[in-house]
Amino acid sequence: MNNKTSAVILAGGEGKRMKSNRPKVLSEVMFKPMLRWVIDAVKASGIDDICVVTGSKREFVEEYIETLPFAVETVFQSERLGTGHAVMQAEEFLKRHSGSDVLILNGDAPFISVETIKDAFDTHYQSADSNNLIRGCTVISAEVADPMGYGRIIREASQDSSDMLKAIVEEKEATDEIRAIKEVNSGAYWFETDSLIEALGKLTKSELTGEYYLTDTIAIIKDSGRAVLTHKAKNADSVLGANDCVQLEMLNNIARERILLQHMRNGVNIPCRDGIMIGCDCEIGANTVILPSTVIRGNTKIGCFCEIGPAAFIDGCSISDGTVIRNEFVKNKTI
Repeated sequence: MNNKTSAVILAGGEGKRMKSNRPKVLSEVMFKPMLRWVIDAVKASGIDDICVVTGSKREFVEEYIETLPFAVETVFQSERLGTGHAVMQAEEFLKRHSGSDVLILNGDAPFISVETIKDAFDTHYQSADSNNLIRGCTVISAEVADPMGYGRIIREASQDSSDMLKAIVEEKEATDEIRAIKEVNSGAYWFETDSLIEALGKLTKSELTGEYYLTDTIAIIKDSGRAVLTHKAKNADSVLGANDCVQLEMLNNIARERILLQHMRNGVNIPCRDGIMIGCDCEIGANTVILPSTVIRGNTKIGCFCEIGPAAFIDGCSISDGTVIRNEFVKNKTI
């Protein structure tokens, strides 16, 4: 991935079903806003130029972005006129990155990974080159057990490369045969930036909804003779988002399990997981024991051979080797 790449993150959704006074993208998964999960994955992929498209309750998102330790640009989508319209608001940002490639993704899909972003970029370049095509767009897809509600990926059967995309068919327009397909659109894409700008200028409103759909740019780019590809993520969780608190709890459970397993693989002793929650940015040394009903969050760093819990709450602390903390609330301390 070259240093000219950029990213546009769509974060303008109102998220009414969350029944929150804050935008959906600021809902937390293991103590971190979903938007920050996405931004961190983009940054860790080597993309520094990021534009976030805000919308409903924009002031909350803008205020949060101001707290980040690095610069992130924002633009405002004043009307909810679809994903294509959202990307249109970033036109000036896109024009400043002419001649490169841009990643478009959703701010409420926290499990998009560095591996997926980088692997999809490789497909975006290499599959086009290997087929003597000019790159245009690469759709990031995933294979899921229950594809209901997602757009289905239709691949070109007649092409030598299985990466070639024929179409994305939305469920409401799909036949029973197409609905049986389990490979779905994640809502994340790599675009050759100038192709995207040109395609956005040709978008028309849906007669049914009055919205501009980003997926319509795919046919426009395909008709221009450029390569339209698909890259299937290795982990189906890449497509997951949350529209209400029930789905948010599901995301938290997935993240919690991943985090606990990773710490145990790194030598942290968790003999019983009951009630244990550890934030994704916490560091814990080997041979430390974490006991039930313990919450560890913030940028906490715990050394080796410690005993934490039961019923400890630790937030933003630095804890030295061999420390024992039981049934305590400890915040922003060095111990």
